Amino acid sequence: MCGIVGAVGHKQCSLVLLDALKRLEYRGYDSSGISTINKGAIALKRAVGKIVNLDAALTESPLEGDIGIGHTRWATHGGVSEANAHPHVASNRVSIVHNGIIENHREIQQRLESAGHHFSSDTDSEVLAHLFVEAFDSGMEPAIATQQVLAEIEGAYAFALMAIDYPEMLIVARNASPLALGIGDHACYIGSDAIALSHLTRKVVYLEDHDYALVRADGVSVYQADGALVDRKAMIVAASPGLVDKGGYRHYMEKEIHEQPDAIGHSLAAMTDENGHLTAQMPDDALRAIDGVVMLAAGTSHYATQVARYWVESLARVPVACELASEYHYRQPATKPFNTAIAISQSGESLDTLMAMRYAAKCGMNTIGLVNVPNSSIAREADTVLPTRAGPEIGVASTKAFTAQLTVLLCFAVALARAKGHIDNSQASSIHAKIQALPGLVGKALGLFDVIRPVAHQLSSVRSALYLGRGALYPLALEGALKLKELSYIHAEGFASGEMKHGPIALIEDDMPVVALLTADHLMGKASNNLREASARGAKIILISDAKVAKEVDYATSVIAVPTIDPLLAPILLAVPVQILAYLTAVEKGTDVDQPRNLAKSVTVE
Repeated sequence: MCGIVGAVGHKQCSLVLLDALKRLEYRGYDSSGISTINKGAIALKRAVGKIVNLDAALTESPLEGDIGIGHTRWATHGGVSEANAHPHVASNRVSIVHNGIIENHREIQQRLESAGHHFSSDTDSEVLAHLFVEAFDSGMEPAIATQQVLAEIEGAYAFALMAIDYPEMLIVARNASPLALGIGDHACYIGSDAIALSHLTRKVVYLEDHDYALVRADGVSVYQADGALVDRKAMIVAASPGLVDKGGYRHYMEKEIHEQPDAIGHSLAAMTDENGHLTAQMPDDALRAIDGVVMLAAGTSHYATQVARYWVESLARVPVACELASEYHYRQPATKPFNTAIAISQSGESLDTLMAMRYAAKCGMNTIGLVNVPNSSIAREADTVLPTRAGPEIGVASTKAFTAQLTVLLCFAVALARAKGHIDNSQASSIHAKIQALPGLVGKALGLFDVIRPVAHQLSSVRSALYLGRGALYPLALEGALKLKELSYIHAEGFASGEMKHGPIALIEDDMPVVALLTADHLMGKASNNLREASARGAKIILISDAKVAKEVDYATSVIAVPTIDPLLAPILLAVPVQILAYLTAVEKGTDVDQPRNLAKSVTVE
């Protein structure tokens, strides 16, 4: 995952792109690069490491040309090397930069290699450049060529390319990964977000999923997936480059829900080493020394720890205790057999979590900080840092930070299990491949807004709701109930499905909404029976599950189905419709979505 920029019609294009990349360095700094077209040829400059290295290379040997693209990278496919840095060039004719993961790149590469194409990197991205060479060789015009390429690839992506056959335009496209087009007076620009363009223009067009566009110096032409021209209105964004823009969405929370494919992909990159393998940011000897883990967090982050407990204990066979940070050190807990503490906080400044981590350190535990802000207090004091790379989260109700935390915790569980010998390299690689598919699956789940809207309309009029889940979906039920009550102010409670008969079933009355989380795991039969008991007592079942499970449930009032997924990853994918349901219910009620009453983004008092 990474950041991309581009410009057409701007003199000294490479200098403009370099400046724009510096504004996107938070999106990646394993490597960077810029390419331009000059005198009928593609000129390329790439460097490993931070953008200062690319700056030095360009100072030594400048690139000429008034059209170009640039990229800053966090590695997901292929190690950190100049060969794997973007832009990638195919046949000296097409240069491309890409953000996202092309899930079916292996099949495409095998087909292209059999047709004589030569690949020079280990990345998934390079297939895009070769696909366009193939399309242009067959005589296709840019718009038709792009439509064909998009029909063949699968996954989450934003990309930009230029070709010597069409030196006056950039070709761009997006699906579940952001891309903005900047409209200038005599030039046009592209960027992963408006921050990269704010010093060049305030007039921005945001592409929507499955859009593609031809960008020329005098304007842009935007197309939908079926090839039809579409009018995407330009917006005037904030003049200050330090401000985070809503990106055309009604609320920051809505924008942040849509940013989850990128947040997950970027966080996966943070947990991927230079050889392309999952890492826990710790040597194997240190991982093998972990006898037990205490996870310290509050609110939504606490529910992330409860999901992670299922992963760590089932994969790595290491005991886990999930502690509310605000309670942990005050009860003077016994710490054995736990020798490692993981403090989880989006901001890295939550005082109760910081104090709990300090107590764990005082008790002799090794401390790990899982944070979204690398220079935060928890990150500075922890022995090891597990970074999430969700980017700024403005909405008080956590969305992309939550799924990013889950992604990192799953990667940690896999790395720990491999180091301890409970899974082998092949099994670790298999799980890694499934995680790599998550951005694309989340992108598809984002298409559920229209499905969920009528459900939210009905939910907005109730006084109370229940959320049910079993196994790793039980914590997600707790998170779903929290989201609904903090955003819409509707009373909601989450329960383990198997606990219904032990008391909570007394709450059920006619027409009470019960949001049921279900996946095709070993508990599916038992969980389904629990839901039938609720339905028999008058509850309206709102089923949130994957497509495979949804076909087997015939008693739900409403069904919200995501793509079929391995149950191991279901808590991450199912979190998306849970968030959308709470968000749309709050919108129906007219509450302050981004700043719910009485709440703050970061709790810095105990």
